[in-house]
Amino acid sequence: MSFRLQRLALAALLTLGAASSAMAQGAPATTPPKVDLAALPFAVTEVATFAYPWSMAFLPDGKQLVTQKRGEMILFNPQTGEKTVLQGTPPVASAGQAALMDVVLAPDFVSSRKIYFSYSEPSEGKETGTALATATLDEAAGALTDVQVIFRAEPLITSGAHYSGRIAFSPDKTHLFFTNGERAQFDPSQDPKSTLGKVLRLNLDGTPAAGNPLAEKGFHPAIWSYGQRNLTGIAFDADGRLWEVEMGPLGGDEINLVKPGANYGWPVRSYGDHYDKRPIPDHTEDDGFEKPKVYWNPSLAPSSMAYYNADLFPGWRNSLFVTGLSGQALARVALDGETATKADHWRMGMRLRNVRVGPDGALWLLEDSPKGRMLKLTPKG
Repeated sequence: MSFRLQRLALAALLTLGAASSAMAQGAPATTPPKVDLAALPFAVTEVATFAYPWSMAFLPDGKQLVTQKRGEMILFNPQTGEKTVLQGTPPVASAGQAALMDVVLAPDFVSSRKIYFSYSEPSEGKETGTALATATLDEAAGALTDVQVIFRAEPLITSGAHYSGRIAFSPDKTHLFFTNGERAQFDPSQDPKSTLGKVLRLNLDGTPAAGNPLAEKGFHPAIWSYGQRNLTGIAFDADGRLWEVEMGPLGGDEINLVKPGANYGWPVRSYGDHYDKRPIPDHTEDDGFEKPKVYWNPSLAPSSMAYYNADLFPGWRNSLFVTGLSGQALARVALDGETATKADHWRMGMRLRNVRVGPDGALWLLEDSPKGRMLKLTPKG
């Protein structure tokens, strides 16, 4: 069956799928089961609360940038608790899974004060898209200045789901990798002209990088890999391998080792099923698609991923940490070269939106809630 026919056959399912996925990602949290955080094998310290926080970045002076779903970027001082809502952020679509999303510091931030951030960009009509922007942080003025959109996902879509929008710099800091979700539309993941359902490799100014593996085959020149769904986390390991985590349909969440030019099979293959319980064919050895290194079924509902290689938790070195929304958990995946293995799974009793590794090696989490907690994880004792 062609992708176009498949899409028509699943028209009703798309509505259900987008709604279910929106519930998994962006809907208000249900009352979580009680979890005794003190019983976890690490200390959990509540630092602050925010309104549906989405991502965070650590500044050299000890402050943090925190994005909130509805469009605010906050300059936060964890020492004093002071919060400054930065002026100058662009208009943000925030219905469903739309949000002010990722934020990272430019490689030359110390001298340039430049940041990169992603968000769901509204249009004059009902369509929205994933945008990548840069800005200069002016702490004294409490503002972002010189805001410029440097990349827009193609095409714009009316769906409010699967924006992705995660950002990672290459180890040599010369390129930027950016995730575009397939917006719950199935087909775009296999469409060579669309950036949706893809990992993109860009120059630091947002233009497609030279040498991308599929450009000569007629693909959009920014595409690095394709056949992906809702890519909610991306990170390089210590040896320069690129990993991504993505939310599957009903189950089938997966971690992939991202290889240039590889096709990861969505929507043709998945270890999950459609939201109406109809099966999707599992991967097979001869299907021609790159296989996930780890998958979860039932779902974790992954929302972010961080690579850990610090000294504060020496037993966790060379691991990926993944946060879960409906799964309400923090998962650790141990790496050994190109092999990934589930190692730990801690029930946290809350929907988790983001995980970052702090400058001192602590793990920092953001809770997806109207009063979402910022939590710092450190060794006990």
